Amino acid sequence: MQGTTATSSLKEEVIKRLEHVKDPEIDTVSIVDLGMVEKIEIAGDDVAVVVLPTFLGCPALPIIQQNIEKAIREIPKVGSVEVTFVQHPPWTSERITEKGRESLKEFGIAPPPRYLEEDGSWHVDCPYCTSTYVTMDNIFGPTACRSILYCKGCKNPFEAMKPVSTIM
Repeated sequence: MQGTTATSSLKEEVIKRLEHVKDPEIDTVSIVDLGMVEKIEIAGDDVAVVVLPTFLGCPALPIIQQNIEKAIREIPKVGSVEVTFVQHPPWTSERITEKGRESLKEFGIAPPPRYLEEDGSWHVDCPYCTSTYVTMDNIFGPTACRSILYCKGCKNPFEAMKPVSTIM
């Protein structure tokens, strides 16, 4: 039973460390709150983390991997660290936690909508003034996972995370 306690204690410490691993482009939100951490496996003092990329072609994956490895290696009782990116199950925007949604807003990015309309369209509110009077400027934003919108209430352009679902 003592091994189980040590394993769960180490797993809790790994989760705490991963909560400080931020998305390299959005420094207000952690990979945990983005819902990217699929699984943490502990075998003795070895740690394996399975991560779901938000987009398969994301150029930040090597940086995220390095940051995960560095954060976990700072735990004194850890031996080896292995980080694996998997495509199944696919990451979806429903995985973002409430804290993650608030952190996106702090950065000026509207979180993805919680649901899609019957016709497949989606709507987000302005992260600055919460106005619903927004228009899509460009479906293509600075990264594959974001679009550029414009708030007609506060007159600010902003980015919004695109909804990603397995039912699209």
